[in-house]
Amino acid sequence: MKKLYTVLLFSFLPFLAPAQNTAEAPPDTVKVGSYVISVHDINFHDKEYTVRFWLWFVYGNSKFDFSKQLDIPNAKSIEPPELIPDSLGDKAWDIMKMKCTMKEKWDVRDFPFDSQHLRVQIENTLFDKTKLIFEPDVKGSQFDHDDAIDGWTITNFKVSREENTYETGFGDPSSTSQVFSSFNIEMEIERDAWGLFMKIFIGMYIAFLISIVSFTPHPSELEPRFGLPVGGLFAAVGNKYIIDSLLPESSSFTLVDTLHALTFVAILMTLIVSAISLKLVDRGNEALALTVNRQGAKIVVGAYLLANIVFIVMALS
Repeated sequence: MKKLYTVLLFSFLPFLAPAQNTAEAPPDTVKVGSYVISVHDINFHDKEYTVRFWLWFVYGNSKFDFSKQLDIPNAKSIEPPELIPDSLGDKAWDIMKMKCTMKEKWDVRDFPFDSQHLRVQIENTLFDKTKLIFEPDVKGSQFDHDDAIDGWTITNFKVSREENTYETGFGDPSSTSQVFSSFNIEMEIERDAWGLFMKIFIGMYIAFLISIVSFTPHPSELEPRFGLPVGGLFAAVGNKYIIDSLLPESSSFTLVDTLHALTFVAILMTLIVSAISLKLVDRGNEALALTVNRQGAKIVVGAYLLANIVFIVMALS
């Protein structure tokens, strides 16, 4: 009987034991904000820029160490942060001064009338979204309105939270992906580019002016009629190479490409008009040669100016 009692007791022990809480604990919330000090060293050719900013984190989990666990996936390089540890009530309050060289895929289709979208993505390298969720400090996050960026204007600044998915388990055979909470600093920048436009295109327009001067000599004057456009063509090509050295490689046809292509075509048309006029003079039809020269000059100059205006207006819009 005693043996039977013992067996029954052990059989009911699992039901008598207190229930275990198997529910997974919710992720810790970290309040994070940013103040952008400056954006500088914008380099289109190397597809990068440098940004300096303050970051602050308010959290209650002592396992978090953002001075060592911070990552910016879209940065080329991150300098060691300047950490100012503090506390707010019973929570840790870390303030860090950051300097990063960011990689950026510049959109130069409308250069120099371009606007750019900059984005700094901040994550914790150790804790995924099941352990840590960022809560953006939208009200406290700002940028230096006076000195943040030279030559550009920040038109839209915001901070937000997103989830960044990595399609790998990082060696964990039970997982095919991991999702991390990310804090994003985003801004739209644009500039008043007319001064820059004149600086980079003045050589091209002078080259075109040199070429159309060839319309003024008599059609029979071979050397100036053909020498001036060829000289202008070389000048335009040189100007194109100089501008291309400032910009990243692009498979799309940019405004720079379009305006230079128009100049090349206009100079070619200048040479064609001169060739036709010269041929007519050789045939003894000087009056018609002068007419072709005069009307050809009007068509070349008018079409060139109109096409430039159209493409520039399209870039501005």
